[in-house]
Amino acid sequence: MNATSPLQGPARTGKRFGWASGLFAVLMALIVMASTSQAFAHAALIKTDPADGAVLAQAPAQFSLTFGEPVSPLVLTLVTPDGTPVPLTSFRLSDQTVEIDNPRALKSGTHVLSWRVISADGHPVGGSFLFSIGAPTEPPPVSEAIDWPLRSAIWIGKVLLYAGILLGIGGAFALAWLAGDGRAGQRFVAGAILCGLVAAPLSLGLQGLDALGTPLSHLAQPVAWRTGLGTSFGWTVLIALIALGLGLLSLAGPRATARPLSLAALAGVGVALAASGHASAAEPQWLTRPLVFVHGVGIAFWAGALVPLGLALKRQSAGAVEFLRCFSRAILPVVVLLAAAGIVLAVIQVQTPSALVDTAYGRLLLLKLALLVFLFTLAGVNRWKLTASAEAGATEAQRRLTRSVGVEVLIVLAIFGVAAGWRFTPPPRALAIAAAQPVSVHIHALQAMADLSITPGHAGPVAASMIIMTGDFGPLDAKEVTLVLSKPDSGIEPLKRAATKPGDGSWRVDNLIIPVPGRWMARIDILVSDFDMVKIEAPIDIRP
Repeated sequence: MNATSPLQGPARTGKRFGWASGLFAVLMALIVMASTSQAFAHAALIKTDPADGAVLAQAPAQFSLTFGEPVSPLVLTLVTPDGTPVPLTSFRLSDQTVEIDNPRALKSGTHVLSWRVISADGHPVGGSFLFSIGAPTEPPPVSEAIDWPLRSAIWIGKVLLYAGILLGIGGAFALAWLAGDGRAGQRFVAGAILCGLVAAPLSLGLQGLDALGTPLSHLAQPVAWRTGLGTSFGWTVLIALIALGLGLLSLAGPRATARPLSLAALAGVGVALAASGHASAAEPQWLTRPLVFVHGVGIAFWAGALVPLGLALKRQSAGAVEFLRCFSRAILPVVVLLAAAGIVLAVIQVQTPSALVDTAYGRLLLLKLALLVFLFTLAGVNRWKLTASAEAGATEAQRRLTRSVGVEVLIVLAIFGVAAGWRFTPPPRALAIAAAQPVSVHIHALQAMADLSITPGHAGPVAASMIIMTGDFGPLDAKEVTLVLSKPDSGIEPLKRAATKPGDGSWRVDNLIIPVPGRWMARIDILVSDFDMVKIEAPIDIRP
């Protein structure tokens, strides 16, 4: 290009950087608005023993946490009524349940069992539940504030890692397979790969901090790195480092070795992204993991070629036209595969159209889709309006195409930022699993006690199941059992439903409708004999 090219000169460069900074600021604001302040879980806790809020006559021998998918415990802590934290280090995994031994005799009062586990998608999950021995007291404080410096560092690390493996490795592949004899953009590609080589291990340490719930200042501690490596994200980082190394070698070696090395690196991008994350953890994994592989490879092929192609056209380097011709021929089937894989993964994760608006994950997906529509529109104009003229050597068409490619790169970076925001939001698929799980409460009195479960644990049509026992955990042969639900603060008078006994030792109430969410008072009327009625009650929280 000549010296008067619209893409050259300090004024134009300043405008481009100002636009990029503005786009980055807008993107960050949209991500904050799309996310909520709640520390979302990616694996749903569906049951605790003791039940949350239970009042027990004596301390249990063990505790248990049951999740919607297998998990690995990271930190388990019992906070006693005086605020003393007691680490719980003796536990066993049984399918989707973590069984925890109680290490000491517990005093009367309210205790908090705080837990932090790693879910199948490689993301940490934390929470707490309360139970009381004897009589409830004021629960000890347990902080669940979001560590914004750590969260920001994780987001930045993710964006830089995406840039390294997608722009860097994708660029190395484009230079080896599409660029002909031209090497325009090689310095940028090498820089992106080096960025990825730094971001990958840094993201691993940040993953460990997040998993343990420790602040950014503890990054130098070896336990953070060991913990991060022990998650499924550790496989993503290890594979990404190998792929980045192969990509860097492809730039340094002769063309004969550059092609196989860059091809192996490109495949490594797909494998690394399929090793962890929301989409890869979704069922059926025989479908989702290959789709993530295809999606990742497609993004790297497309996004990685943009900067080398734009620089080749701008500098009118040798082989620039051939580079453009090869890219324009290959990109259409790649985009078709990329879009098809993305659509299927989005359907699996979102499940219902309403989740696009009702969940933080869905809102981020809408933001990504808006950026993609802009990107596809721009790419379509490039492909069908400018490419033919640029291939024919038209200078003005090449200038316009160069500017358009620069805009595409900015949009791609914005998409990386949105995708990194998914790190902090559970997909609607996981939320639906959690919503379908029951809520339970243990009701204990001197004369009798009961375990009450309501499935699903949210407002609407539900079924209730009750296990009735004596006050000392013995069998109780009741003549009749009636469930009574009331919500005085909403003006809802008692809903009485007679329970049936299906033959499995429990009592059931089917076809029950709970009209609104919130804290309900559940009372169980137990007819022990013709002259003896026992009534026990406790609050139970119904989800929206």
